[in-house]
Amino acid sequence: MKQKLSILLLGISLFSGAAALNAQVKTDYDHSANFASYKTYSWIKVQSGDSLWDDRIQQDVDTQLAAKGWTKVASNGDAAVSAFRSTQNQQTLETFYDGFGGGWRWRGFGGTGLSTTTTEVTKVGSVVVDIFDAHTQKLLWRGQDLSSNADKNIQKLQKDIDNMFKHFPPK
Repeated sequence: MKQKLSILLLGISLFSGAAALNAQVKTDYDHSANFASYKTYSWIKVQSGDSLWDDRIQQDVDTQLAAKGWTKVASNGDAAVSAFRSTQNQQTLETFYDGFGGGWRWRGFGGTGLSTTTTEVTKVGSVVVDIFDAHTQKLLWRGQDLSSNADKNIQKLQKDIDNMFKHFPPK
C-alpha cells in the first residue's frame, strides 16, 4: 500500500512539475471594439526592469502586430501599446519517498522507508501586453503570459508572445 502511495505521489509531483514549465497564456478584449478600424499603433511604454528584455518584448510584439497588418508609427497611432514584465521567486516543497523498507510483512512489502524533502526556488514571471484606443484611452485588448523560469531563455518569450497573439485581432 505504501509503495502504491509513493508511486502515486511521485507521479503527481512529476506531472505538476511538467505543467509548471508551460506558460499559461490568457487574452481578453473589448467585445464591442471594431478591430478592423485600427491600422497603426504607437508604443506607450515597456517596463521589465531590464533594458535588454524591454527591447526583446517590444520586438516580439512588433513582429506579431506587423504580421496582423498593423503599422508602427512614432506617435499618434490609432492604438497605443504598453507591456509590463514582472518576476518573483516561488518556493515549492518536493518530497521523494523511496518506498523500500524492511522487507515482506503480513500485508505485503513495506516497512520503514525513507523520505527526503527539498525546497525548490523557481523564478516565476509574467508579461502583460495592453492595447488601448489611442483617442479614448479605453483598453481594447490584454494578453497575459504566466510562466515559470522567467529568465531562462529568449526563445520561450518569443513563443509565448506568438501564442498570445494567435487569435489577434478578435473577430
